[in-house]
This record gives sequence, structure tokens and C-alpha cells, in this order.
Amino acid sequence: MRGYLHEVVIACGAEVIARPSRSWARSRARSWEKEDYVFDPLHYLALIEQKTNALDQAAPLADWELPESYIIRRRLMEARMGKRGKREFVQVLRLLETFRIADVEAGIQSALERGTIGFDAVKHLVLCRIERRPPWLDMTVYPYLPKACVAVTSPSDYMALLSGGGL
Repeated sequence: MRGYLHEVVIACGAEVIARPSRSWARSRARSWEKEDYVFDPLHYLALIEQKTNALDQAAPLADWELPESYIIRRRLMEARMGKRGKREFVQVLRLLETFRIADVEAGIQSALERGTIGFDAVKHLVLCRIERRPPWLDMTVYPYLPKACVAVTSPSDYMALLSGGGL
């Protein structure tokens, strides 16, 4: 560990593991305050995924300002999936460990527009956005949706249509 004026660098060998910023808050008496905590919510998501009931009480998440689409997504997931929905919402938040907040927010918006609620759908839409490819819906995951049935046209039926005859 190396402490600098504005940050602390935590490393293992040559690999930097974390760079938390330092807090230099002053009290009214102009002396430096002790025990001032600065949290990075992303560092706590793996633990909260294991203990989802701590989601609302976790100090690291208390002042985390998330866009409104995240809050809507959470309420939908919890309403439709119960406790599993809370865990999947934390998984959506964990996408922020890898992807930019704008990409995850766009994935959430796209999922809301499509009426999909699961983590897999959000992750798929985020990846589609990053890779600039259209989203593809796997119908085997949604067996309750109607499937299109396209029959093979025989050449004789096509020729009958061209000659003006009926089928």
C-alpha cells in the first residue's frame, strides 16, 4: 500500500488492485476529521449479491445516485420475481463493474421498452449495443410466446398461381 495526498494505491507486485481516493473533510473547528468513510459501491456488489436483504441497508449504497430507469427495473424485477428478482437486480448493477453506466442504462431502457425483465435480457441488450448488432430473441427461452410457422412452398403450387389456377 502506498498513500499519496489524493489517493491510496493498493498493489500486489506490479499489479494495481485498487486506487481509492482519500477524503479530507474539515469539521467546523478546522481540524481534520477522523473516520471519514468513502465508499465505492461497485466494491460491495459481490457481497450484496450473496446477502440481498442488505441491499436497502448497505452503507456503501446509501448515497449512490442511480438513474431512474434502474429504480424502475428493480421494482419490476422484485414485483415479478420476488427474492430472485432482487438478486437479479444486483447482477444488473454488477454489469457496471465491466461496462460503462451509459451502456448499462441503455440496455435497461431497451429491456423496459421490450417488456423483458430478467438479468440475461439486460446483459444481452448491453452486449448488442456495445457490439453494434441487433438484439436476437431466443424463442426457446420464452416457450409461452406464439411461434411463427412457415411452410415450405412446393413448385407446383407456385406454378398453379402463375397460371391463374387455384390451389
